[in-house]
Amino acid sequence: MSEAPTPPLPADMFDPICPSNLSPIRFGDKWAGMIIRCLEGGPRRFSELRVPMRGVTAKVLTQSLRTLERDGLISRTAHDAPVRRVTYALTPLGRSLLVPMDAACAWAEANWDELLDAREASPALDHTA
Repeated sequence: MSEAPTPPLPADMFDPICPSNLSPIRFGDKWAGMIIRCLEGGPRRFSELRVPMRGVTAKVLTQSLRTLERDGLISRTAHDAPVRRVTYALTPLGRSLLVPMDAACAWAEANWDELLDAREASPALDHTA
């Protein structure tokens, strides 16, 4: 019995000016929240994750996937037939992050204007001193 195909991820899933980039609340590393969102609808192959996450290198995506797997948030499954492939999926623990992520996204959207104003008003941090 084969799995039902998962619809492709939209290339513009993560808008460059999206509140997810503005929110000071982060789940894991820079890319972890986006990976979790990509896996929300079901298992995905590495190449599928690259489509909406076009700003991440293959090396960094691999590191993020390994970290999420190590932390028990995603699982990695190697399939041999009919074609060799690897898929990544949320574990129950990873799926339990969706509710707090939804709350963080709602908070960022509600405070979007204030967050933008604060970022624009703040001078660039100089770490050379």
